[in-house]
Amino acid sequence: MAGVDQLNQVYFDGVAEGQLRIQQCGDCGAHQFYPRVVCKHCGSEHSQWIVASGQGKVSSYSVVRRGVSADFSAPYIVALITLEEGVTMMSHVVDVEPDQVASGMAVTVAFRPVGGADIRPVFTPALASR
Repeated sequence: MAGVDQLNQVYFDGVAEGQLRIQQCGDCGAHQFYPRVVCKHCGSEHSQWIVASGQGKVSSYSVVRRGVSADFSAPYIVALITLEEGVTMMSHVVDVEPDQVASGMAVTVAFRPVGGADIRPVFTPALASR
């Protein structure tokens, strides 16, 4: 799997197990994503991996109407998702029509192949009861 290294191996292992893992600082308690050697908030080297809630909101999004390759059937939605833990990650929003996506929309993580590649975290609309 391209892009896997010693720093992010735990993240990709989590994805393979159906878990969205992010780092949490053992000193200040702040969460961070993408993985780093030191805490971006306090500089501590005592980060640990936790399983994130998988719940978040669409911060911003773009509807791609022309796929970059045959592996990406357009239209598809690329979004910045802010998780309940406060970190923001880029992903895809699936199982929803492009005109139904909105900033602030509640979403839940799912794990699916993306663009002909390995399983990745994607987000689906959250249930109305959440």
